[in-house]
Amino acid sequence: MLHGVKTELKRLGLIALACLSLLWFTPLSLSFLLFLAGGIYLAFMFHQLWRLNRWLLRKNEEPPPEASGIWGEVFDNIYHLQRRQQQEKQNLQAVINRVQEITSALKDGIILLDWRGHLDFWNPAAQRLLGFHTKDQGLSVINFIRHPKFVAYFESSDYSEPLELPSPRFASRQLQFQITRFGKNERLIVVRDITQLHKLEQMRRDFVANVSHELRTPLTVISGYLETLAENNTQPAWEKPLTQMRQQSQRMSALINDLITLSRLETTEAGINHKSLPLEPLLTAAHHEATALGSEKSQNINFECTPNLQLQGNEKELHSAFSNLLINAVKYTQPGGEISLRAWSDNQHIYVSVSDNGPGIEQKHLSRLTERFYRVDASRNSATSGTGLGLAIVKHALLRHDAELKIHSEPGKGSVFTCVFPLAG
Repeated sequence: MLHGVKTELKRLGLIALACLSLLWFTPLSLSFLLFLAGGIYLAFMFHQLWRLNRWLLRKNEEPPPEASGIWGEVFDNIYHLQRRQQQEKQNLQAVINRVQEITSALKDGIILLDWRGHLDFWNPAAQRLLGFHTKDQGLSVINFIRHPKFVAYFESSDYSEPLELPSPRFASRQLQFQITRFGKNERLIVVRDITQLHKLEQMRRDFVANVSHELRTPLTVISGYLETLAENNTQPAWEKPLTQMRQQSQRMSALINDLITLSRLETTEAGINHKSLPLEPLLTAAHHEATALGSEKSQNINFECTPNLQLQGNEKELHSAFSNLLINAVKYTQPGGEISLRAWSDNQHIYVSVSDNGPGIEQKHLSRLTERFYRVDASRNSATSGTGLGLAIVKHALLRHDAELKIHSEPGKGSVFTCVFPLAG
């Protein structure tokens, strides 16, 4: 750049010198000659600007015009800048093409939305699953996925869990939607076809339900004969075996009943027989059952409920949830222990908690407590005749009421299980 400036100054000096030399041959004034020199230089500058503009407007790849001095450097610098930009554009296009190739190979649908929630990009899998067309770009995704649950999920700010819905295009397919935020409030939607997994899960549920019902009848017969044998037994040697068989048949019966309850919660439609229920009588019934069970261990079960609380739900399902929490507390709390059943509300939620001063549970187990047949301690569960399904029943019963179960526990400090219900609007 410094060399170009020097060349330009030389050019300006030569023009001025040529004009001054005219003073020896013509009677022109000095000011007129300087004005003439400036005009000549200004015309030269405009000519170079015109050449630059004409070159920039051309669409071809021809090199810049030949020029010397600062204009030559300007032309060269702009040319090199253009070449760099073209190279960067080619590199960026290569990356975009590569990303498009990768997303095109995915079986999962990929949808990119702008900050307004409008369609910006989708891969072939998303087009296949949801039926997008080129003309749909720029339209709101809600125009194509109109299910109320998806609209509520999309408009919420909590995308921590995926959403499963029937396909809006194929009624026989089940899709899973997972939204992730990125950039400036833009969103990425991953759409998975989980039809096969959904069918396998449905088969599992049907199998458990059918087997549970089929086992109930023969087990009832076996239990009946064991009762008869135990009542008429006159041989001391058979007393212990008959007692153990009766205990195991009762345990099996409890397991089958829990399996049937859990299967019904999983397979039947939520919201059936929902009505406004006064909470206090519902909890009182569960409290009486737990008190009768806990009397054998001399446990003190406290009950406290804010008056006039109302829940919208299914009475049988809610009773099952509260009863299972209390029965668990009675089973796993030591003799003479303290158990509390409390219900209260705030501006947004209704809370029902069951707390105890039992042995507590280690942190590593808390996230898995509601899994079917999960055992914190297999020997302890056998000693209490637990089925391993109680908390799974609680979880599913609460999910059917748009509620959640929160668990807090520390070894040696007891446990607190809290049901959190949305306050009815």
